[in-house]
Parts: sequence; structure tokens; C-alpha cells
Amino acid sequence: MSTTKAGPRLELSVHAGPMPEPEFLRLLCWERKRAERSNRPFLLLLLEGAGLFEDRRRAQQLVAALEASKRETDFLGWHQTETRLGVIYTEIEGAAPSALQAAVQQRIAAAWAPLLTEEQLAAVRFSFHFFPEPWHAEKRPATAAFYPDLEPKRKQQRAARIAKRAIDIVGAALALLFFSPVLALAALAIKLDSRGPVLFRQQRLGQFGRPFLLFKFRSMHVANDPAIHRAYIEKFINGSLPENGGGPQVFKIQNDPRVTRAGRWLRKTSLDELPQFWNVLRGEMSLVGPRPPIPYEADKYSVWHHRRVLEAKPGITGLWQVYGRSRTAFEEMVRLDLRYVRNWSLWLDLKILFRTPIAVIFGTGAY
Repeated sequence: MSTTKAGPRLELSVHAGPMPEPEFLRLLCWERKRAERSNRPFLLLLLEGAGLFEDRRRAQQLVAALEASKRETDFLGWHQTETRLGVIYTEIEGAAPSALQAAVQQRIAAAWAPLLTEEQLAAVRFSFHFFPEPWHAEKRPATAAFYPDLEPKRKQQRAARIAKRAIDIVGAALALLFFSPVLALAALAIKLDSRGPVLFRQQRLGQFGRPFLLFKFRSMHVANDPAIHRAYIEKFINGSLPENGGGPQVFKIQNDPRVTRAGRWLRKTSLDELPQFWNVLRGEMSLVGPRPPIPYEADKYSVWHHRRVLEAKPGITGLWQVYGRSRTAFEEMVRLDLRYVRNWSLWLDLKILFRTPIAVIFGTGAY
């Protein structure tokens, strides 16, 4: 039979018991993509325990009890064959996550109590994952269980990704060596221009929302109010910034009072980004990829915006930098990042790397 919900057609086979793992994971991906567009939440529950499903007869009884405890609109299947069961609870709008979690766990425990000893029941691991996920400081990185479609893609591209990492290491090392005189000159200019450290360290979000410290040359005065940028970013993301003299909205604040004289030169030439080659060597970034967001920036994202930090490692340069830079509207920037992810290849990386110096030299959209 086929589902009747709006969205892409998904064929489900008719069978007794839980869905096989491949079918359940396909359904999970479809449900996630539906929620990304509709913002209608669902709950993924994962159930596992040491040897819980090894006995076939007991496993059948546990599955039957679990099937009876869920609604007809929910889906039961193997998240990992004969090891981890998954249940997708749909249509949970308005439910408080903590109350729903407690109710579901209590109901399943009651259904399984006649089939398991107290010790076995206590050993069952309940993992509750709500989607869309709340993107705040206490809930990062993203839950990998929601993205089973990414792992096969990575396996298919394994050789190419090993080559990408090799290019990152060699390219970053050569860049630091080649630009060493420029690095020294920039450090001197910063020290002579204003008081404070040469390097600026800022927490950013890498792939799957994993936080890391990004390195840049300091381009601002030490004592500045980040609330200025926070408010500006919020308006930029929701599209409420006034137009720039009849032109498009820009990502960076123009004539930012927090920027030093040396900082304006560094930003205009993009030399403030050079220390990020160290982030590339550390494996936190790549030479090419989406721009890593600041946590408070990601807090303002819509659900589908999060994909730009889920599906690729952040980079120093990318499609946004070479085709739009700071004069690209936010949603267009996200679409460029997703376009890069969908069409990624080593050849695309090389084309972006070759175009980056042209974008830097002309400085279009740099502030």
C-alpha cells in the first residue's frame, strides 16, 4: 500500500511484524523531510537492550505488545535489525515533550511487564528523539539517528572524501607556509593599531552542529557589544533588514563601529580568514564548504536551514563566497550551500578554489 500524506510517494510493503531496517530508515528520512517543510513534529523512539531480541519467540511477543501499544498512525520497524527497534510517533503537535516521553515509556513498560523480568525491563534502553530538534546550546550536536541517508552517501564517496581530506591537509600547510610573511605583517598591523590579542577565537558550529573554536585575525576593538551583531543577524535571517541603497541586503554590517582601522583592511582583503587554515589542519574545517555559523545565528534558523551544517564540513571558501559573498540574501546563501552539498565532487571543490582568489582580489561584497 502507499501512504496518503502529502509529499513524495513512498511504497510500503505489507508484512507481519516490524518493518525491515531498509524500509523503516527510508520512511524515517521521508518523515524528517516532511517535517523540515511543514514544521510538524514527530517523535523517534529507539528501544534496545543486551540480548533483548535474541530469543525469536520472545522478540515476536515484544513486537506484538509494542504494536498493540501504539496508534495506527505510528510506524514500527527495525532501526538496526534484531538489535534496535524504532517507533515513529507522528502528529504530536501541541504535546509537551516531557509529558509525552513519560506517557510513552509508561505505556510500553506496562505492555512489556508480563513478558520480561524486572531486571530485564530495567535494562531496556529508551532513547527519545524529537524532530525538529531544538537548536540551542544544550542540544548540540544534532542526532545522527535522524540522518541514516547520509552514511551510505559517505561510504559511496569514501575514496573521494579521503582525497578531499588529503587536499585539505596539503593545501592548508602550503598556504600557511606561503602566506607566512603576510601573517607576520597582519599581526604587526593589528598590534600597532589597537590594544588586544592578535588572534580572535570564536565558537562556531561544525558538521552536525558540533562546536569548535574558529581562529581569525582580530579585526575589532576588544571591548565591543556583540548584541549589535546578534540583532543584525536576526534581521538578516528573517529578511527584515532595509535594502542597501536599493540593492540587496548584505550579510556583514557596513561601517561597523566595532571594527578597527587595520580590521577594515583585513576584512576587505579577507586576510582576517587566514588563521582558519589551522582549523583545516585540525580537521574542524575544510578548504571548501559552507560557512560555519555562530551558535546564536543557528538559534534563529528555520528547520530546513539546519541542513547547511548537517551535510558537509564547514569551509573557508564555498559557492557563497565566490558567487555572492556578503551581498547574497540569507535564504539564497543557504540554497547555494545545499546546492554544493547535492553536487559535491572534487572537481567542484577545485573550481571553487580557483575562483576564490578572483573573488578576493575584486573584493565584491567584502566588508
